[in-house]
Order: sequence, then C-alpha cells, then structure tokens
Amino acid sequence: MVKRLLICFSVFMAVIHGYSQDTLSHSKKDTVYRSLPSPLPNPPFPTSDWDGAPLIGVDATPPNYPLTKALGLSNHKVKIYGWVDFGYNASTSKNSNAPTSYDIVPNSVQLDQAAIKIEKDPNTVQTDHFDWGFLSTTIFGTDYRYTTAKGWFSNQLLAHNQLYGFDPAELYALLYFPKIADGMILKAGRFISPADIEAQWAPDNYLYSHSLMFTVDPYTFTGVQATFKLGSYWQLEVGAHAGNDMAPWSKSAQLNGLLMARWVSKNNKNSIYGGINSLGSGQYKDQHDDLQMVVATWGHKFNETFHMMTEAYYMWQFNALQGGTVINGPSHYYLEGVGPGTLVPGTSSAVGLVNYFQMLIDKKNYLSIRNDLLNDPQGNRTGFNTLYTSHTIGFVHYFTDLIRIRPEVRYETAYASGVTPYDNGAKKDQFTAAMDLIVRF
Repeated sequence: MVKRLLICFSVFMAVIHGYSQDTLSHSKKDTVYRSLPSPLPNPPFPTSDWDGAPLIGVDATPPNYPLTKALGLSNHKVKIYGWVDFGYNASTSKNSNAPTSYDIVPNSVQLDQAAIKIEKDPNTVQTDHFDWGFLSTTIFGTDYRYTTAKGWFSNQLLAHNQLYGFDPAELYALLYFPKIADGMILKAGRFISPADIEAQWAPDNYLYSHSLMFTVDPYTFTGVQATFKLGSYWQLEVGAHAGNDMAPWSKSAQLNGLLMARWVSKNNKNSIYGGINSLGSGQYKDQHDDLQMVVATWGHKFNETFHMMTEAYYMWQFNALQGGTVINGPSHYYLEGVGPGTLVPGTSSAVGLVNYFQMLIDKKNYLSIRNDLLNDPQGNRTGFNTLYTSHTIGFVHYFTDLIRIRPEVRYETAYASGVTPYDNGAKKDQFTAAMDLIVRF
C-alpha cells in the first residue's frame, strides 16, 4: 500500500511540474488578486468562499478580534482570538438526541464550544518568497465528543464517556512555496478533514445542528497535505494521514492517501470540490474505524439573494463493528450505547447526501433550509440498520459582527421497520427546536 501511494505521488508531482511549466506565461499576470473574488457576503454567511480551503492567493489573515487587540497584537502577524457557543434545545426525546449532533443533551442548556485560536497565516498573495505560518485551535465543551481523535487525549471520551472535555483539534504548520505550480501550501500536523460543507467550529456553519451524514464522517486527520494552485480556477490537494480521527502513534493508525480537486467557474457562480478523502486498507482495527471516503460538493449561486451547497459521499470499511469506533463507557443518560457492537463481516458502507439552501435577507440576517439523507444499511455508522432523513429550517441573526444567534426547527426519522435509534433506542423519530448564541472575543 505504501509503495502504491509513493508511485501515485511521484506521478502526481510530475504532472504538477509539467502543468506549472506550461502555464508559467499566463500565471505571471495572476499575482495581485490570485483567486476569484469572494462569491458570498461574510457576514452574514459564515464563509465568503466556496469549499476547498486553504485558498492560495487569498489574504487569510483574521480580523483583529477583542482578545487580539487586548494583547496588543493588532499589528502583529500572530493573532490570538476565540469564541464561546452556548446552546439550548427542546426535544421530543427525554435523555439523548443522538445520533443528532451537536446538541446531544435534550431539553437543556449546554456549553458547546469554548475555543482559543493562535494563528499566523503565510502571505500567499505574493509570489516572491517563501513564507510560513501555523494554527492551533483548542476547544472545551460538549462538542469535543465529535472532534476527538484516538491518541489525542481521547480517553476522556473513549474510556470515560465524559459529557465535557477538551481537544487540541487543530495543530499544524503551514509552509508556502510560491514557485511550485502557481503556489503550494504544505500543511503538516493535525487538521480538519478537508471534505465537508459543515465545519467543526460553530462560527463556520450555516446552522446550529449538523446533518446526520456529518455526524458520522471523518472529523480530523493527522498527517501532511499539499495544496497546489493551478491558475485562477483550479486547486489540487494531495496528502497522507493516519486515518480518520487517529494519531499516528495510536494502535489503530493506518496509512491513508488523500487526493482532492477544486474547480470554480469563470463567472464564479459554480464550484465543484471533491475526490478521495481517504484511501488505504480500510481495515477496522483495535476498536476504531478506518473510513474510506469519496466525496463531492457542488456550490451554486443563483443570484445575490439565493445560493445553495450540495454534498454527497460514499464511505466504506472492512470487518467493522456496528456503531463504529467503540466508546467503552461508562454508560450515561446522554449516550447509553457504549461498548463494542456486533461484528459486520466484509464490507460496511454508508451513503450521505445533504443540501443547504440559503436566502440572504440583509447584512445581518439569512434563512437556511437543510435537507439530508444518511443510509446506514449495516449499522456501522449509527448502530442501527436503517435509512435516515432530517429536515431543518434555521434563521441566523447578527446583533454585531461578534454576536449572533441561530434558532432552528428540525424533524428527523428512521425508515426501517421496527428500528428506533433515537432517545437511546426508544424512538423512531425526533423533533427539536433549538438555538445557540455565539460570542467572539
């Protein structure tokens, strides 16, 4: 497997080198604004660009948030800032909303995320010289349950099933080489899985809750990833990592390759980002998933008021357990289904599909409608052999650039006869009304 990945990487680098030489003449004029303008207003939307970050040729320096200013770093390349995210939901379930994420505890107020970021972004707009940067993001709250990677303080979840915990979910270096292709960024460390409309961090999402398909796909990788800029409309990513949500030093770690491509149309109204997020042996190992994944996301802008994002994936692995990665307890009301599930010999697979449809109201408000589907035929991802759908309508309001609320209503259901995945195996479906408050600092 290692030999095959090395051969593929060698061929890929040769193609990149050839492309860079062939396009050198046109790329020289692509030096001031090296990517297309942002298609979406931010705020109120959580992002201004289509999927596929990091984007080369775009100034990624964050604003000077209050903590940055208080520390006297406004004119410094290193920025320190963060946010807190509190949420409440009213649910038809009494004990657990799982497999819904992130609001797992019904009918209560929870601290979802308290986060600190320390960041220095390389200057990728210029093409004259090498530059470097780094990013560290650490969270505390209930959401650590979804970002935890085996080997990164993972006993909080995998051994103790704690409701609250902390996680250094991002910790990586960035090296920028302007003369490779039309610019290359090498990322090394622990980073968020590149494929997804939905992100791990509350300020970066359209809605408070997440789709069912997002709940069960890869969250973070630990490894290396190279991003190549190929003109104004293409980026390619190639990388290697230790598997979904696993540190290389964990007993479950396995080598996986990554190959993704991003294309944006000349009118900037369409984008396609997709490819292979993980490809390796795919063997479930030491009570942990090794998810293999092909994925694609399409972004489309109808006009200045309406846009949508659609994502689809297919995931698989071999000789896995129902319920996936094992949480060994103890059992708690918010998640009673701990311990190893039943062995599923051969291939376990899952199909996910989600559509986000947004309507811009004004500079401080937007409406978002999400419809998603997850098919888990062997129960490897959720512990229940069934097809799910969920339907969510949410409204987002900014009081200021630093404070926003995201109320929503949601209905979800399982379709297999006699299957009751909600409220610790007691209900077939679930209705929630939820809202969170995000405060940046």
